[in-house]
Amino acid sequence: MPGAADDARFMAEAIELSLRHLGQTGTNPSVGCLIVKDGVIVGRGVTAKGGRPHAEPQALAEAGEQARGATAYVSLEPCSHHGKTPPCADAFIAAGIARAVVAVTDPDERVSGRGLRMLQDAGIEVTMGVLEAEARRALAGYLTRQTKGRPYVILKLAVSADGMIGRKGNGQVAITGPLARRQVQLLRAETDAILVGIGTARADDPELTVRLEGLEQRSPVRIVLDRDLALPLTSKLVQTARDIPLIVVCDAPQVAVSKSGEGGQGVDALATRRAALAARGVEVLEASNLESLLFALASRGISSLVVEGGARVAADFLAADLVDEIQFYRGDVVVGDDGIAAPVTLESIPPAFRALHSLRFGPDRLDVFERA
Repeated sequence: MPGAADDARFMAEAIELSLRHLGQTGTNPSVGCLIVKDGVIVGRGVTAKGGRPHAEPQALAEAGEQARGATAYVSLEPCSHHGKTPPCADAFIAAGIARAVVAVTDPDERVSGRGLRMLQDAGIEVTMGVLEAEARRALAGYLTRQTKGRPYVILKLAVSADGMIGRKGNGQVAITGPLARRQVQLLRAETDAILVGIGTARADDPELTVRLEGLEQRSPVRIVLDRDLALPLTSKLVQTARDIPLIVVCDAPQVAVSKSGEGGQGVDALATRRAALAARGVEVLEASNLESLLFALASRGISSLVVEGGARVAADFLAADLVDEIQFYRGDVVVGDDGIAAPVTLESIPPAFRALHSLRFGPDRLDVFERA
């Protein structure tokens, strides 16, 4: 029988395996599963792109007959309900698994402990909570959407040595080096959606895609907060909307009461802008506030969201208490007096957050904070 050290070692590998398809499994969580017989891994599985098949049947298929009497390590409780595929708990039972080691109980009300009880009722020994904290971080998007009805929100900031995130009137400023920027690209590839404000979209004209060779197809859904639908039709975001989803978020109910020439675009102008964006493949979404926006995104199956810019948007998410993780990059660039001040500094990280870890990327440093 494997000891606690073996359980932790194999579960760590199952969690690492689950990260391979992070951001690519739709509404399903990316789960890792190992089948271990006599201390040897005989089967591996990770939730397939698109969400099916699940990790467990893939690991069992690779193990074959060696699964009988083996131990299964899985980062999330095996499902117990009949959906588009049979329950994974039934697959464990049918394969003759003797012991199941599970990191996290599934909060989905269709599962939530039922999968574990099915295994126990079938005589399978169940060990719970192995590397639970690590698995919860890997499953943060799915768990947040299931328990809070919104995506897991990561605020990403790149801050200069003098506390700035950009330069007024100059658009994007390179604050970090290529190693740190590559890490940000990897974050995009693992995330369902990325969000910026209209100020950033107009000043920088970004594409918000993944620009790493071989990972281009993992670009997230792009979202722009744009209350007046002012995003230029010639922008890179709009021009690529048919290839990579783009959602433009407005607060049309409030704007609609304005009249042309009185601070708003007017009902007719707004309708024209909406139609022009829609004709180019852009989804226009109305949301009265950030919380209602996040609920709408979750209803579309979006489980994780990176907020990348700008200062006002970052400050609004923090003020609304809707940030779950802060990724704070510090570069050695000095922007100067015409800089745009960062909405938060390392010294003013909200007390609701605790330091998770720090990493170095050449001259740049990344400090990660998570909600306590």
